[in-house]
Amino acid sequence: MSALTLYAGPVARERILQEGIRPEQFKVLVGASGGPKWFVLYGLDRFLFGDFFKGRTSPLLTIGSSAGAWRLCCLATADPLAAIDQLARRYSRESYSDAPTTAEITDKMRVMLNDVIGQRGIAEIVHNPVFCTHIVADRCRGLGNASSLALRRVFLGGSALANAFSRSALSWFFQRTIFSSLGEECPWHAPDKLDTRVVALTENNGLDALLSSGSIPFVLDGVRDISGGPPGLYLDGGIIDYHFDFRFATDDELVLYPHFSPAVIPGWFDKFLPWRKINPDNFSNVLFLVPSADFVGSLPHGKIPDRNDFAKFPVHERLANWETVLQKSSILADEFAELVEGVVSPDRLRPLQELRRQG
Repeated sequence: MSALTLYAGPVARERILQEGIRPEQFKVLVGASGGPKWFVLYGLDRFLFGDFFKGRTSPLLTIGSSAGAWRLCCLATADPLAAIDQLARRYSRESYSDAPTTAEITDKMRVMLNDVIGQRGIAEIVHNPVFCTHIVADRCRGLGNASSLALRRVFLGGSALANAFSRSALSWFFQRTIFSSLGEECPWHAPDKLDTRVVALTENNGLDALLSSGSIPFVLDGVRDISGGPPGLYLDGGIIDYHFDFRFATDDELVLYPHFSPAVIPGWFDKFLPWRKINPDNFSNVLFLVPSADFVGSLPHGKIPDRNDFAKFPVHERLANWETVLQKSSILADEFAELVEGVVSPDRLRPLQELRRQG
């Protein structure tokens, strides 16, 4: 059975059936939020960073939120494989006290990102002319900036309730902030109806942007008043763009989206809204690379890792499970490499309609 399932929008499907899968076809590479879920994509990341896009000279735009942003930043460093290996090693071996505070988790994540990327890596990312990095975070409005934890809980609850009625209502509570190495040349100044601000990614704000992008509310503290951006508290980019739902590129430019699940959910709050679906028109030129159900079933406990594993398993078992997933993820890379070298048959490209709403 196949370990890798490919889902393609109609534009992507037509081009790939005619041309095969070629690195030069892709204009954008996307990384979703999901925390430890990305471990299942580690092997694919290594292949993409070390082989597929190696030697590229034309610009490739990357955009990610939370752990997706952390992964894709590795690509724009001088040694992408060393960076992604270090991220996988550090992230998968992280542990905390029995009752960790948000300050403890925030400090550990900052240290991890500094060790993986560091100031030198940020400089490489900012000045990379080929791999153009975009990190998504969400700046709080109003009560979201309060020092009171209770007020911030009211704020977050209100934003979740407003989102249930209309996704665009999130703009009353948050401003999507895209930290772009392209600055004003970023193509996503107004990608949809949600309020969006583009801030130049610089050596001064790069690590703060990365930390804020993964700052899950009430798990991490977030980052206040990031250099170059408007004042406020910046939180996890996945609140608005959990798996994204806007057009990444024009129809004749393809988008590559390695994703850990066949569920594509616009924002984090939408996980709880079965009626909230992506707009398929936004994904007409997207190729999704997704672990198959059979492959996921072969993993420890028949599942991909997630944050609940911290509470669900003893430390030694969690670390062993995650290491197994990292090792087995190379199977996905091997299968994708075969498709790149060979001919992609029509039956390998499943239509977008088969992407599940939840899973």
